[in-house]
Amino acid sequence: MMHWALIFLIVGIIAGALGASGVASVATQIAWILFVVSLVLAVIFFIRGRGPRVL
Repeated sequence: MMHWALIFLIVGIIAGALGASGVASVATQIAWILFVVSLVLAVIFFIRGRGPRVL
């Protein structure tokens, strides 16, 4: 998921440099959302650990 966040961030930077402010703002917002979601998931997986699965 961090990979997709990085891709959208790069797209946003390029679009901003080329003057497409609408595309740049949407791409950076998507990148921010993906970054936050992946960070939350990383924290959850870190807290839970790799213990045995409980059914």
